[in-house]
Amino acid sequence: MTIIQSPYPEIDIAEISITERLFRGLDGQGDAVVLTDGPTGRTLTAAGLEQAIRRLAGGLKAHGLQKGDVVALMAPNIPEYAVVFHAVAFAGGIVTTINPTYTAYEVEKQLKASGAKMLITVPAFVDTAEEAASGTKVGRIAVIGGAGDMGLDALMGDPLDAQVPVDLERDVVVLPYSSGTTGLPKGVMLSHRNMVANVDQTLAVLPIARGEATVAFLPFFHIYGMNVLMNAFLAGGGALVTMPRFDLEMFLTLVARHATPKLYTVPPVVLALAKHPMVDAHDMSAVAQLICGAAPLGGDVADAAAARLGAVTTQAYGMTELSPVSHATPIETPRSGASGVPLPNTACRIVNFETGADCAPGDEGELWVKGPQVMLGYLDNDAATRATITDDGWLRTGDLTVADKDGFFFIRERVKELIKVKGFQVAPAELEAELLAHPEITDVAVVGKPDDEAGEVPMAFVVRAAGSTLDADAVSAFIAARLSSYKVPRDVRFVDEVPKSASGKILRRVLRDQIA
Repeated sequence: MTIIQSPYPEIDIAEISITERLFRGLDGQGDAVVLTDGPTGRTLTAAGLEQAIRRLAGGLKAHGLQKGDVVALMAPNIPEYAVVFHAVAFAGGIVTTINPTYTAYEVEKQLKASGAKMLITVPAFVDTAEEAASGTKVGRIAVIGGAGDMGLDALMGDPLDAQVPVDLERDVVVLPYSSGTTGLPKGVMLSHRNMVANVDQTLAVLPIARGEATVAFLPFFHIYGMNVLMNAFLAGGGALVTMPRFDLEMFLTLVARHATPKLYTVPPVVLALAKHPMVDAHDMSAVAQLICGAAPLGGDVADAAAARLGAVTTQAYGMTELSPVSHATPIETPRSGASGVPLPNTACRIVNFETGADCAPGDEGELWVKGPQVMLGYLDNDAATRATITDDGWLRTGDLTVADKDGFFFIRERVKELIKVKGFQVAPAELEAELLAHPEITDVAVVGKPDDEAGEVPMAFVVRAAGSTLDADAVSAFIAARLSSYKVPRDVRFVDEVPKSASGKILRRVLRDQIA
């Protein structure tokens, strides 16, 4: 067995809950502002954040929240997101984070799969929440900024003095949904230990200065925004400026206003920073580092953005199942195109997909990862868990990688089926299942099509029923009525048959070759 260890020394992982780790970062900051709502300028201090978390945690307990109960959180990036997330965690509950752009149909599926008993949202999504919650276990909908009994303020109670006792290693604290290496979205069980470990690991490589600000447009419902920004940045003593949705002009304005030295980004934003003329109208002189994750970033684009801003562009790698980070590139040793080196306390293997043997140095293979950030498993899906995590704890990422002689990893391609649209996951199996519900579609396959702006977009190969005159617009409209806009096929090609193996498995490689 050939194991590639982290170049960093082992670190001690804090033996506390994720909310206690956040409180450690807030300690001593008092009246310092740690959360600012970008569009309105509304602020929350360190003391105010901790007090709000404790009061909501106490109120949730008083209203019947039991240890292990699941609370769904469906909201954009606003300061109250951190309050709700950590109040549930502090009270011993589990947070399942939901994309607020989901349709009621998609929200309902996650509510049922997670077993959520409460749903917390914002006024703009109340109608969706109410439609989705009907027929689920959700007994209460609370609204951030809402009035009366539905308002979040109605849940506030006496401050909870201490963390509800939890098993740091085994108790789940967050349940985001991911498609993993294949198949439909699955609940990823992440423990307090997973989350705290990854906060400490990330801060060891990407340290935060006390009071340092950054603009948080990466959605908190996604593990990247959740643990790298909302949790690690605040736990590291930083301050977040939240954006409910990404708008380039607002983003640039906030970066200039708050003089942010680090920007946590995704490839489409780096592309805009490299090429969009709007950038020249804003003062970006404080920016020293662009940190890009969620999807691979081309070296040319990374270098162009760095040159334009006079900054360093570095990449990181991870996945929801890794809480999420396993690799990052320190600013001191940037390397074009590299996804970084293993974080502290992280070991890696590069394994031949066919033989299962470790690859020789310099050869490409599947990246396997072991460390305290590896998930507990998938909720109610032992088969998928066993297919992803080996008996001795190695997580198979499904990504093809190679390591250079200095231990930097380069992600060559994603062997798993997952499509990444601007960093958001689209599971082909989910889209195919919805398309097959159309009475005029007899077979279908979905693959990712390269796109300069989004990275990838879904493309559907559709077999029509005999005599059907179904067109591409009708196919897209059918999905648009059921799923989020980023899941709608941007291209539809009608075919006589979908290529499949002798066992009936879709030959996606053949379809991708047809696109090329």
